[in-house]
Amino acid sequence: MFYNSSKILFTTIVIIGTLITVTSNSWLGAWMGLEINLLSFIPLLSDNNNLMSTEASLKYFLTQALASTVLLFSSILLMLSNNLNNEINESFTSMIIMSALLLKSGAAPFHFWFPNMMEGLTWMNALMLMTWQKIAPLMLISYLNIKNLLLISVILSVIIGAIGGLNQTSLRKLMAFSSINHLGWMLSSLMISESIWLVYFLFYSFLSFVLTFMFNIFKLFHLNQLFSWYVNSKILKFSLFMNFLSLGGLPPFLGFLPKWLVIQQLTLCNQYFLLTLMMLSTLITLFFYLRICYSAFMLNYFENNWFMEMNMNSNNMKLYLIMTFFSIFGLFMISLFFFTL
Repeated sequence: MFYNSSKILFTTIVIIGTLITVTSNSWLGAWMGLEINLLSFIPLLSDNNNLMSTEASLKYFLTQALASTVLLFSSILLMLSNNLNNEINESFTSMIIMSALLLKSGAAPFHFWFPNMMEGLTWMNALMLMTWQKIAPLMLISYLNIKNLLLISVILSVIIGAIGGLNQTSLRKLMAFSSINHLGWMLSSLMISESIWLVYFLFYSFLSFVLTFMFNIFKLFHLNQLFSWYVNSKILKFSLFMNFLSLGGLPPFLGFLPKWLVIQQLTLCNQYFLLTLMMLSTLITLFFYLRICYSAFMLNYFENNWFMEMNMNSNNMKLYLIMTFFSIFGLFMISLFFFTL
């Protein structure tokens, strides 16, 4: 991806668009940043050799354009309500703005475009969509104080993200539903504290990067590829499924730390009903991750592998194994660090 000069240019503009939105002090400036981000992300998605990516870029454009139109319309209404002495209901306008931002981020109940679009992307584009493209809408959502709509979105996101991933055989759709579930956790952390949201987002981005990095190297796109993948290299297979469990939030691993922080803060805020729902949904996601891991470790295919041979001493493998080490033992290391302090 990064050996192409045009892709470097568009990636830079995507980053600039997000930074404009985050640093903007008006809704119009935020809208402009989102538009720059959208129009520079579409060329990164489209690929002449792949019809699926062209379809995905068109789906992305239509949904984001709809959300941008609603955002622009409602921000103009908000300005009018301030000038006309609140003749227009301000909370209603803010609710429309939040709906547009939830559509942009792919949170439930506005999530329908997200899994279908993920199916047509390369792993690097999918990673950008799951991580970087969430920053601007979530930052804007944090400026709006509409607890009711946010609460509904959190509950729906964690439930749909958990149930939607149960019957998936495509790894990209699995990661998409996992992203929707994590988005529910991030939105719930936004209700409490922006700093916890930032911590959760950074940990989620790291764990998603580790998995997509591996999927991209070996061009893994479906579950049956995982089952017959690399029978001879037990370390790689074991590390991949440990990263899966870490992303799911299984307690000994690094992925449990941000969930732990959110659970602690929600308990202090007496949000017991929401917390119970979120934990139950996480148990469902862990169930299908464990089911994948169990099947892959039990099944031993003896047919010839057509995957490329990977040298364990190559730079990519060293980087992957270092990141996996942090993913598995990160929680112990951070706990030890705080304990010594």
